[in-house]
Amino acid sequence: MRIDVLPVGNSALLIEVESAADVAALHAEVLRRRDAGELEGVRDVVPAARTVLLDGVCDPGPLAGRIARWEVPPLAETDGPLVTVPVRYDGPDLAEVAAGWGVSPDEVPGLVGGIVFRVAFCGFAPGFGYLTGLPAHLRPPRRATPRTAVPAGSLALAGEYAGVYPRSSPGGWQLIGSTEAVLWDPAREPAALFAPGVRVRFTEVGA
Repeated sequence: MRIDVLPVGNSALLIEVESAADVAALHAEVLRRRDAGELEGVRDVVPAARTVLLDGVCDPGPLAGRIARWEVPPLAETDGPLVTVPVRYDGPDLAEVAAGWGVSPDEVPGLVGGIVFRVAFCGFAPGFGYLTGLPAHLRPPRRATPRTAVPAGSLALAGEYAGVYPRSSPGGWQLIGSTEAVLWDPAREPAALFAPGVRVRFTEVGA
């Protein structure tokens, strides 16, 4: 894994890697080392598409040098907690996505259900996780014209990512299904159903 480390202000480091898989592995390694007491002062660990931000770093210079020399093992498919989300495959873009995959709409639940996704990072809205795991031949493009309102609970795909809209909002992803699972609940601990590192499997309602 190639690791580039950049200082951000006086107490943060931005670690850049080359892929979403590298981000997942690096994020897990950072948490492991922090729990082991190797990253004194680090408060927040924030993964993104190709970076992991460490905030609250006591001595950024020496730590940056150490991180650049880390040997980070890849994550095993079984690493991380597993969340199962029931889905109805009733999305308005289901037929179009199926056609792009060269299958019938009835085959989409089996294809999606056979994938164990992983939450790479969160953003866009509270509770929205960007899920990786779609193979290259199952990566539909974003819609040419975004919708002004996507219903809460919509299971959506775009490029290398899958996601579930936690609330109604504009969006340009392809909608293939819906779920009644609550993605964000401030009264719950943790509030987000999807957190970085969590594995996600979608099961068809009634299957």
